[in-house]
Amino acid sequence: MKPVTLGVILGNRGFFPDHLCVTGRKTILQVLEAEGFRTVILDENATKAAGSIVTIQDAQQCADLFKQHRDEIDGVLITLPNFGEERAIANALRWSGLDVPVLVHAFPDDISRMTIADRRDSFCGKMSTCNNLTQYGIKFSLTTLHTVDPESESFRNDLRRFAAVCRVVRGLRGARLGAIGARPAAFNTVRYSEKLLERAGISVDTLDLSEVFGRASRIKSDSPKLKAKLEAMQAYVPAGETPSEALVRMAKLGVVIDDWMAENQLVASALQCWTAMEEFYGVVPCTLMSMMSNNLVPSACETDIAGVVGMLALALASGKPSAIVDWNNNYGDDPDKGVIFHCSNLPKDLFLESSVSVEDAPRMDYQAIIAGTVGKESTFGTVVGRLKAVPFTYCRVSTDDYNGRILAYLGEGRLTDDTLKTFGGYGVVQIPNFQKLLAYICENGFEHHVAVNPALVADAVHEAFTKYLGWSVYHHKG
Repeated sequence: MKPVTLGVILGNRGFFPDHLCVTGRKTILQVLEAEGFRTVILDENATKAAGSIVTIQDAQQCADLFKQHRDEIDGVLITLPNFGEERAIANALRWSGLDVPVLVHAFPDDISRMTIADRRDSFCGKMSTCNNLTQYGIKFSLTTLHTVDPESESFRNDLRRFAAVCRVVRGLRGARLGAIGARPAAFNTVRYSEKLLERAGISVDTLDLSEVFGRASRIKSDSPKLKAKLEAMQAYVPAGETPSEALVRMAKLGVVIDDWMAENQLVASALQCWTAMEEFYGVVPCTLMSMMSNNLVPSACETDIAGVVGMLALALASGKPSAIVDWNNNYGDDPDKGVIFHCSNLPKDLFLESSVSVEDAPRMDYQAIIAGTVGKESTFGTVVGRLKAVPFTYCRVSTDDYNGRILAYLGEGRLTDDTLKTFGGYGVVQIPNFQKLLAYICENGFEHHVAVNPALVADAVHEAFTKYLGWSVYHHKG
């Protein structure tokens, strides 16, 4: 994934020791480099003390620098080696015109060095900085500890969480999604407001299935793109009994989708996966969707555009593939466990490896549910298997057309290794106070689909959604 670039503001107060800014700058930049961040910061000779800002002129210099790099900067880190000049900090941000996440950090004092020569007072200065940011209407995030050593693991975790926030905000603002085909008639549940998403900066391009099938029919059998896609599919998961004709049809479909998404600069998709696809083209698109999701280009079934927004947010936060699943079954009598399932288009990286269980490892198969309606021969192309036992985050995004807002719920749980034998792509989940979550879903009219991701990123996604995107979110914590 693209590295996160931070604009760095080094706070200073005129009557505090300048050497704190000199050493503070060195330390903070070393930590940021070690954590993989790119930085934009005033040159150390641009102001009186190591590029720190105190005066109006300092603030203007910082603002001008940030303006020059506004297309690169994903977030801003305010770091306070001493009390800091809160007006300069707030002015620099306001004058820069940036609208990105902001993290406020304060160095801790050493109780053995509390003389006028070394005392920081960042503990107090952080409050003044946050007060001014609030007055200026600038949104900001905080570190877990009020003051924290930048070389500590606590601060490094804060940076990682903030990086996830920045990636989600950057990735969703201006995101372009592809809707391929119409919503299946039986799935009113995946209705959404395209206009509300557009207002949030998320655009949706559409492509009719007839165009997809028409373009696929024009692809010659000796096409290099077709050959490459076919090889990629066969290398992805074992094809099993999937007929060669079905593999070729899927590969042609994949070429059409890849070309359309590249041409239109789309970062995620949702497909009308049944039953027109099977009746009139003769395959399911699940393997192609699985491959896209596995490459961090999420793809949701049943034209669930709002669902793929959740998939994209989780993938941006974690750097790992997301899946879309059904909250599908109870698991025995355990109120905190359930079964998640899809037919499936789940990304390969979420399944058990063959070294653990050959039987449960991902493989290509046919869509057992639809086969009863359209015939088995027209439903090859699913990726089936069992999800590995790992902690995970779940997220559902929805549009509230009645009140003109975007809603979401999210939380964390664990995929377990509890005994279960069924078909499709599936796993057993354990979620604290699961019944409360299920009641919330039903009472608030959320969809049966949910995005899942094998990482614990609920806090970062929640902060991105609420603080920086202005969405209404329920964070389930049990």
